[in-house]
Amino acid sequence: MKMPALLNRSGREMPGVSGVARVDRQTEALLRRVGVGEIAVIDQIDLDRVTADALVAAQVKAVVNAAPSISGRFPNLGPAALIAAGVTLVDGIGDEAFRRIRDGAHLRLHDGAVLLGDELLGRGVQQTEESVTDAMHAAKEGLANQLEAFSANTIEFMRRDRALLLDGIGVPDVHVPLRGQHVLVVAPGTDHEADLHALRRYIKEYHPVLVGVGAGADALRRHGHQLDLIVGDPAEVSDDALTSGADVVVPAFADGHAPGLHRVQDLGAGAVTFPASANAEDLALLLAHYHGAHLIVTVGFQATLAEFLDGGRSGSNASTFLTRLKVGNMLVDSKVVAALYRNPVSLGAALLLVGAVLVAIVAALMVTSVGPVILAHLQQAGSWLVHLVRGWSR
Repeated sequence: MKMPALLNRSGREMPGVSGVARVDRQTEALLRRVGVGEIAVIDQIDLDRVTADALVAAQVKAVVNAAPSISGRFPNLGPAALIAAGVTLVDGIGDEAFRRIRDGAHLRLHDGAVLLGDELLGRGVQQTEESVTDAMHAAKEGLANQLEAFSANTIEFMRRDRALLLDGIGVPDVHVPLRGQHVLVVAPGTDHEADLHALRRYIKEYHPVLVGVGAGADALRRHGHQLDLIVGDPAEVSDDALTSGADVVVPAFADGHAPGLHRVQDLGAGAVTFPASANAEDLALLLAHYHGAHLIVTVGFQATLAEFLDGGRSGSNASTFLTRLKVGNMLVDSKVVAALYRNPVSLGAALLLVGAVLVAIVAALMVTSVGPVILAHLQQAGSWLVHLVRGWSR
C-alpha cells in the first residue's frame, strides 16, 4: 500500500522521501519483515550485493545505513545495486542517530537528513550514481589488502580443517542418495531466482538432487520443486521448507554447538550437524563431493573476484578457494548449463536446413555430365523402396 505523502501546515507536500521505518541491526531479521514502500534502517558496513538485491526485491523505498555502505576497503557491489533500482540510500548516519529511530516511525529523508516530523534525528550522505562510482574507484586500491587477508585466512582454515578437506572426516551421513547423481545446489546469491528459472529444462530432464543453502531452499520451493536437502542456518529458512521432508544439515562450531538446531527440533523435523568453520555453501559442496555426486551445478554462488570479496567474504569465506580445488572438475556454474539449453534448434529448422542442402546437391548434379545418370539411379531406388514398403504393409 502506498504511503501518503507528508504535508506541511499549509497542506503542501514536503520534499524528500517518506515512509515507515523498519529498524534492526540484524539485516537478515530485518529482511523478513520489511515491506513495500517502507524505509529499511540498517547498520551494515560495506553493503553487499546479496543484501541489496533482497532489499530491492522487498520493494523498499529507501535504505538508511548507520555505517558507511562503502568503507573503501574494497569495491563492494550493494550500493550500486540500490541506486540502479531507484532506491534512496542515506549513508553513514552514525550509531547515535540509529538508536533514536524507532521501528514503525514515519520518517522523511531529504538531502541526507533523517527527520521525524520537524525533528532532525540524524544526518548522513545521500548517495548518487556519481558518488557511488567515485567511491568504488577509490575502493579498488584496497583490493591488495583484501587479497592478503584472504591468503592468511585460507592458510588458517587449512590448518583447522585439513582433516575435513583431505579425508572427509566430519562429513555427516544423509538419507538422500547422492552417489552417481547430478546435484543442484541453490544459494541466495546474485540473480539466483532468474538462474534457477533458466534451469527448468535441465531439472526436468536430469532430475538432479535439489539442495537449498539457507534461503535458497525457499527459492526452490517458490519454483515448485521438492527439496531433497537443506544446508545452513535454520533461521534463514521458512517453516514450510524445514518441514517439507528434506534432510536438514545444520553447520556447527568445533565444540558441536549448532545455532538454530533447536528451531528444527521445535518443528518436529530431524537434522544432523556439520562441525566445520567453512560457510554453508562450501559445506553443501563438500557433502555432495564426499557422498559421490557425479556432477554439481551451483546457483547463486560467487563467480568473480568482485563477488567473492563483496561483503567482506575474504575473511569469512576463506574455505571457498580450497573447497573449489577439492571439488574440482565436477563443479559447474548454472549459467553454463543454462546456456547449453538456450535457443535449441527446432525440428522445423533442422528439416529446412536438410532441404536446403539437398536442393544444393541436386542443383550441382544437374550441371554435371553424370548428374542425370545419378538422378535416374536415385529415382529407381526410390521406386523400389516405395514398392517394398507397400509389400510390407499388406
